[in-house]
Amino acid sequence: MDEDELQSLTLNPTPPNDPPPPPPPSILPIPPPIAPLPVPRSRTVTAVASDSDREGSLPPPRTDDYEISDESRLARERHEKAVQDLLLKRRAFAMAVPTNDVSVRARLRRLGEPVTLFGEREMERRDRLREIMLKLDSEGQLERLLKAHEEEQQAITAPAEDEGPQVYPFFTEGTQDLLDARMKIAKYSLVRAAARLERARRRRNDPDEDEETESMEVVRQAGELVLECSEIGDDRPLTGCSFSHDGTLLATCAWSGITKIWRMPQVSKQATLKGHTERATDVVFSPVDDILATASADRTAKLWKSDGSLLKSFDGHLDRLGRIAFHPSGKYLGTASFDKTWRLWDIDAGTELLLQEGHSRSVYAVCFHPDGSLAASCGLDSLVRVWDLRTGRSILAMEGHVKPVLGICFSPNGFRLASGAEDNTCRIWDLRKRKCEYTIPAHSNLISQVKYEPQEGYFLATSSFDTKAVVWSAQDFKPIKTLSGHESKVTGLDITADGQHIATVAHDRTIKIWSSRSNGKQKAMDIE
Repeated sequence: MDEDELQSLTLNPTPPNDPPPPPPPSILPIPPPIAPLPVPRSRTVTAVASDSDREGSLPPPRTDDYEISDESRLARERHEKAVQDLLLKRRAFAMAVPTNDVSVRARLRRLGEPVTLFGEREMERRDRLREIMLKLDSEGQLERLLKAHEEEQQAITAPAEDEGPQVYPFFTEGTQDLLDARMKIAKYSLVRAAARLERARRRRNDPDEDEETESMEVVRQAGELVLECSEIGDDRPLTGCSFSHDGTLLATCAWSGITKIWRMPQVSKQATLKGHTERATDVVFSPVDDILATASADRTAKLWKSDGSLLKSFDGHLDRLGRIAFHPSGKYLGTASFDKTWRLWDIDAGTELLLQEGHSRSVYAVCFHPDGSLAASCGLDSLVRVWDLRTGRSILAMEGHVKPVLGICFSPNGFRLASGAEDNTCRIWDLRKRKCEYTIPAHSNLISQVKYEPQEGYFLATSSFDTKAVVWSAQDFKPIKTLSGHESKVTGLDITADGQHIATVAHDRTIKIWSSRSNGKQKAMDIE
């Protein structure tokens, strides 16, 4: 007997009377352990899990174990807002919006919205309708949209009635003072226009009158302009200048807010006008007497005597002023402002007659027709608008400049208008044809001022920030003379009534007087 068998018998003795053990059952495969369901935690643990249970089951994560930072929350909000905006845009572009402007106006009217806003164009109006429809749809007012659509369909299918086009009044009721002023301007302009036309007919039919020869002589004299005098005008840059109606006085204004009056031709100081609290932007003499007006960035215009005494102050603009101009009658003053309006003032009463809107951006300059019937305005919206002062209507809106227009001037013949802009060009507009007649590539920098020769309009002059002023022929628009001498930006110019002198002012603080040589020769002959 082996030792192993002996040991097994000793450890597991078998009773002698027991039957033999049954054969061992067949071994079945053991299924894999199943992870127990998670049991909520409690303070007392009733059962101890086995090792296999601990390894196969982990407690699920809890949301209160994580903290979301403010940056993550803001990023999530931005993302949600961007997704919402994108969905709204998709929804908006998926909406059926009319493309015809008449239909767009009709739907806006049926929705109770303004048919058009000031300065709004067709595409902008259609986009506004799309936004309104999207807003109504998002607010659950779909029935209102469907009702408007049904009304449109009924209006289309309904038989047309012979009532004629519906006319809506578009005007602002004015005061009695404005009505009286319009009547006076109409009477004044009719007389002036008749005299101008009669003179033109007489000159055309008179065999002794040779307009072409006369214009060539005037242009030749303008080509002989030379620098006669240069004077320091102020401690700060100069912004504008103006001759009196007889050419004996010259007024200049500067950033210091001070306006000075100089005797001509010696350019000796006669008076100093102090009253503005901000920089002065323009100065202009009356066409009938020796009073003058100044404009400033302090939102006011002031009326002065030539001796320096203040007469009136015109307050009302909401932003700084640009250029100003006297009406040819001398009874009214026009002021342009960065509050998008230009205004007409009564000189005698010192009251505001007209507040004229119409530009979508700041208005920079205003000027009047030689007859006094029309006014022109220009501004930062790159438009030149012509207004009928007798009716208040905007009769022309001339588009062509691609940058802000800073200077305008009517020609003495009455049917041309010159404009200078930041696009470095000077455009000549024909009011009879209602279009641009010629474009002068005048300077290498923006044009700050444009002026016609006041007597016959045979030439015009432009000043620019390229430190130069140029004289141009009004017949073929060729350059006649370049006035070079300033060391900085030329901000303004003016021409005497006889066309023999031109004054320019610049940021170099100097006044320069340019005179024709033939004028000097004529004076010498008169002295002899």
